[in-house]
Amino acid sequence: MNKKPLYKLIDGKGRVLIPKELRTASGMDYGDIVRLGLSNGTVSVQKVDIIEIGDQSPEAVEAYVRAAFKTMPDDTRLSLISDLTALLQQKKEV
Repeated sequence: MNKKPLYKLIDGKGRVLIPKELRTASGMDYGDIVRLGLSNGTVSVQKVDIIEIGDQSPEAVEAYVRAAFKTMPDDTRLSLISDLTALLQQKKEV
């Protein structure tokens, strides 16, 4: 891996693209959960397997659901998608 510093621009929504080389080296993939930290003005990004116990923020819950969904068998995913679609259709009708 390249040891030179990488410089990235933060977009209007505060997002930064983590280059593929760094994602691959750290084992990060689409849908993984990352923990952001701040120490002495330095922001850190760390891949985690599960969120901290008790964190019920919408972002933490979504990350947990996405990670769980990734590990489900295809038939379970399809069933869940069907159930969620039905719930959304019911909500539109109300």
